[in-house]
Amino acid sequence: MRLLWDLDGTIFNTYPAILESFCTVHEEYHGKQADEVEALRWLKRTSKEAFAHFGIPEQYRDRFKELDHACSETGSEPFAGVEKVLSAAEINVIVTHRTRESTKELLEKWGLAQYFDEIVSPDDDGFPRKPEVDAYRYIHNKYQLDWAIGDRSLDLIPAKQVGLRTCAFQNPDIEADLKVEEYTDEVVDLLRRPLI
Repeated sequence: MRLLWDLDGTIFNTYPAILESFCTVHEEYHGKQADEVEALRWLKRTSKEAFAHFGIPEQYRDRFKELDHACSETGSEPFAGVEKVLSAAEINVIVTHRTRESTKELLEKWGLAQYFDEIVSPDDDGFPRKPEVDAYRYIHNKYQLDWAIGDRSLDLIPAKQVGLRTCAFQNPDIEADLKVEEYTDEVVDLLRRPLI
């Protein structure tokens, strides 16, 4: 099986760090705390939409990225069982909005870098951000992938456009060929099934 992965919220439980970083930026700009439940709901769509919804100017994105990088490095663990899926795959690639540098640091910290054949970061590689299809088209053409695994619809929309099967992780509200809550031996078996 040849897998395309999202990183944040799919391989690593980075949402606590993302939320903390966003709330810090919100408080710096607005001078008050953000509603964390609402902020997380918007961040699970895209951080750009969260910034717009909460009226935070785009120039604060660099501060957000700086905080998120620091928070993710100290507190974001991989989801239980993810290494089982990674080790069973023939090919693993990542398409992430995170920088390649911070992605590599996180993977290396947790001993997962060895499983990945390539990391595509739109900001580093010049591709438009998800859900635009360009990065997915590039990586699929290069590796002839089978599945895309992500926790948000923007991870799976471009996957469908290039003909990949889709797996939604911990998000029953998005359309996908397979929906899973945790990484288990059964998930590995399901991902190994041939196309019918």
